[in-house]
Amino acid sequence: MAGVKLYAGAKLREVRGRIGLTQKAFAARLGVSLPYLNQMENNNRPVSSSVVVALAQEFGFDVTELSSGDEARLVSDMREALADPVFAGPAPAAADLRLAASNAPALAHAFLALHTAYRQATERLASLDEALGREDARLQPSPWEEVRDFFHYCDNYIDAVDHAAERFASAVPPGQSTAEAARDALARHRITVVETEDADIRRLDAEAGILRLSRRVPGSTRTFQMLLQLALLTQERLLEATLDLARFQTPEARAIAKIGLANYFAGAAMMPYGRFLEAAQETRHDLERLSDRFGASLEQVAHRLSTLQRPGRKGIPFFFVRVDQAGQITKRHSATSLQFARYGGACPLWNVHRAFETPNNWLRQLAETPDGVRYFCLARDVSKTGGAFDAPMRRFAIGLGCELRHAPALVYADHLDLETDEAFEPIGISCRICDRRDCHQRAVPPIERRLNVEPGRRGILPYSVA
Repeated sequence: MAGVKLYAGAKLREVRGRIGLTQKAFAARLGVSLPYLNQMENNNRPVSSSVVVALAQEFGFDVTELSSGDEARLVSDMREALADPVFAGPAPAAADLRLAASNAPALAHAFLALHTAYRQATERLASLDEALGREDARLQPSPWEEVRDFFHYCDNYIDAVDHAAERFASAVPPGQSTAEAARDALARHRITVVETEDADIRRLDAEAGILRLSRRVPGSTRTFQMLLQLALLTQERLLEATLDLARFQTPEARAIAKIGLANYFAGAAMMPYGRFLEAAQETRHDLERLSDRFGASLEQVAHRLSTLQRPGRKGIPFFFVRVDQAGQITKRHSATSLQFARYGGACPLWNVHRAFETPNNWLRQLAETPDGVRYFCLARDVSKTGGAFDAPMRRFAIGLGCELRHAPALVYADHLDLETDEAFEPIGISCRICDRRDCHQRAVPPIERRLNVEPGRRGILPYSVA
């Protein structure tokens, strides 16, 4: 953190509240004056290096949490929301957004919830004729978006569920596979696993005590589905307690989130935190070697790498995304400063879109975002066969990446020129909020900028950005 001013007032207040100290007692333990602590907690002063050291020594605090991704996520989400045409006039400065995210995160979340409600109301009005003909026509939050934001702001790491999955994995006897352990655990709950030719990947007949799994999917998927079902059977109290804390607004959102938490348990049981982190570091994050070692798919491995955010034992902060052929984001998470657009597709210059052109190959990319941050990006297609001639193919590509400073820890970055400026491709987040003026792949103008239209001149685009 040398050379960077760190404002973390909200995090300091959270730490002080967690350990139950007054400002005066907390200041004494940190070795600073009461007015100085008050200024740091209100973000009038940055957190000093001596305070960072004191937090670690006095309270065993993981100082990497001071610069967690919450502020970056909030700033990115607010910036995208403020690009909506409903907000007339100049957009707030980035410094103002950072102040709001760090000083008043609850207010920032409320603003985002209000903008989401506005968008949904606008979309419903656009289809008013249809809405008026339905008895259930009422404004309510999208359950899918509500759940997406829950995992987004949990940093895609659910500590209690992760530890529960790790306990299950640690109890697997030596020589027994995770799949066999899951099958035995289900048998203890009077559930017999039967493999079928069904199109449904998983179907539980609770009365008959039979879990049907389709042979059409890979073994890693069948293992995952057994563990998911096991989580729903054995982790009910833990899942419900986590859902209670989330306070979802609709029963549909709660139901989707419960499946999401069971999914999380399944992935964490297949790739238990401690062993997986050590293996990732040992193999230099070689996804194929990790896939073979843990009996998981490449997508499961990539997703798990993005969840290694346990306080005190964090892995590399990765971003992870899955897109379809239309460029729509179907899964997303970022523990880095790069945040994906909440609405619409991703930047077309990003290598994840080219993965469909070169099946079964890893694509490497050095990229730079408009804020000057540089990333190492990895992409590959993970298209999924339906397991039969007449079954549709599901086509996806995954992207995994990290900030450039972590690239040497990845085997995929070997033999790349990480120093030359020309090696980095310019990418953005979304055309609507991208500041680049000369992008040849721009789909729509940036909402925050005025346009110059010259009838007598045509460049790559029919306008120029002021």
